[in-house]
Amino acid sequence: MMTEFGSDLILARLQQLHPKSIDLSLARIERLLDRLGHPEARLPPIVHVAGTNGKGSTLAMLDAMLTAAGHKVHRYISPHLVRFNERIMLHGQPIDESLLADVLDECEQVNGGDPITFFEITTAAAFIAFGRMPADYLLLETGLGGRLDATNVIDRPALTLITPISMDHETYLGADIASIAGEKAGIIKAGVPLITAPQDDVVHAVLARHAAERKAPMLALGRNVGFSTDGQNIQLEMNGEWQSYHRPAMRGSHQLENAGLAILAACQLGLDRASIVTGLHEARWAARLQRLTGGPLRGRLPPSFELWLDGGHNPAAGIAIASSLAEIAPDRPVDLVLGMLETKDTGAFLAPLHGHIDRLRFVRVPDEALSRDPAVEASRAREHGWSDAEASDTIEAALDSLCDRRSDAPRTILICGSLYLAGYILRQNYRTIIENCTDC
Repeated sequence: MMTEFGSDLILARLQQLHPKSIDLSLARIERLLDRLGHPEARLPPIVHVAGTNGKGSTLAMLDAMLTAAGHKVHRYISPHLVRFNERIMLHGQPIDESLLADVLDECEQVNGGDPITFFEITTAAAFIAFGRMPADYLLLETGLGGRLDATNVIDRPALTLITPISMDHETYLGADIASIAGEKAGIIKAGVPLITAPQDDVVHAVLARHAAERKAPMLALGRNVGFSTDGQNIQLEMNGEWQSYHRPAMRGSHQLENAGLAILAACQLGLDRASIVTGLHEARWAARLQRLTGGPLRGRLPPSFELWLDGGHNPAAGIAIASSLAEIAPDRPVDLVLGMLETKDTGAFLAPLHGHIDRLRFVRVPDEALSRDPAVEASRAREHGWSDAEASDTIEAALDSLCDRRSDAPRTILICGSLYLAGYILRQNYRTIIENCTDC
């Protein structure tokens, strides 16, 4: 019998199975799934989502809509923030520890020590768990790319969604936007409806070509589906009729596009308007412009300060944050505490924020070997016109340096740059992503 959090021991062992070099391939997971008796063939109807930004937020809204309509919903996400259990959501709750340990142990035993990536073997474990508990839908998020992502072993989803595509993971997906779009388009299946968020012309052309080749009906927001927003409402035109919905509870102007995608998916799945409206109001997603209203980090700040958290880390996320600052910090100066990994472009992330941020404090992403050096990052930022950019030894020290105890003038501090940093912050403040997420 597994002890509490016995899954941690198994997960640590599974990390050691990683191939010496990463080659995106479905061969390893297909081999394991064959040995397991093909659990991917026993899943509920699947909504498969790929894209660069907004996958988790879009699925959170669609999950809430489906739940409001009375459906039982599973959801697969990555990475997790506080505990691995969050990746495998069963009927709206992270997988139970004992079940997680059981399915991980089964995969480890059947794999027999063969090389396999962590994401591949844990995806196989998730498929076993999803198949053991009946549900009406499985919302399945890709981990990296699409064409060769471990989740792409499914043959025929009910629906495929593609969120906004931008530059990210160039080492694995390609050096230009067309190549990246081609990899994401790999989830498109023959005859299965495809719904896409607003995309630039190059990305749209790539997705349209792949959809045409596979005879997949394509609904594209802003193209063959009318789409507009005024900052507070979302308008969709379908079959010549315009529908209006109030903006989602989730903060940020970028969430309006994510909501449009979720609404269109919900309509395709036959949901009624009341369920869609309820889902938009009730959906929450941690570390996506989440206001931290309690915990030790918030306690270090004056009462007039607000502390916010976001996992954004690529250029598109920088644009989204910049466009959302007027909403979360009207008439307040904003300071940034930033920790990023070597695999991300700090300059490209910060460029849209120039002119919107007063002060920068760079920190290491705790427990991450690939964290960028704060001193180097601060020096580079100053060279690029950020006059008040400094390195801090810890997140606490960064917050302290931004507090002027002689003044109670309102300010906003936003911690961002990495989902791993966001996860660390949440672990320090709360036990789970579910706890205290009413302000997400």
